[in-house]
Amino acid sequence: MSNGQVRLERLYLKDVSFESPRTPAVFGETWQPEFQLDINTRTNGLADERFEVVLTVTLRAKADGGKTAYIVEVQQAGVFQISNLDDAAMQRVLGTLCPGTLFPYVRETVDSLAVKGGFPAVQLAPVNFEALYAEALRKQNDPDPDPGDQEVTH
Repeated sequence: MSNGQVRLERLYLKDVSFESPRTPAVFGETWQPEFQLDINTRTNGLADERFEVVLTVTLRAKADGGKTAYIVEVQQAGVFQISNLDDAAMQRVLGTLCPGTLFPYVRETVDSLAVKGGFPAVQLAPVNFEALYAEALRKQNDPDPDPGDQEVTH
């Protein structure tokens, strides 16, 4: 196998939303939120060894009593040119390196939207896309899933 190459061709914000259904009343509550983070990656094949990778992150902040304070959803995308990789290596790059490249931009956008919404800054913790990819592979290759295992789709 030749040396593989991965090149980010274009970076762009595909979709973004911010909802805060209980403003301004939520600002009067004690701010000790519970956060729920959902992460999803989607890949679309393009021509000429190019792929669009879309990293979707949804952050839900719940305030007192489990009521929603805000929801931020960001779809950060990039077009990556990937060449000289076998299928397994290509899937690994698309599932780890590409989302890892997009994640810092998602973090900045989520933080900016929370602050613009009148809430304290939020710093998303780094995400180990290698571990997420390994877990997805394990679930995909498990021929007899445990009935207790439930796959969550977004």
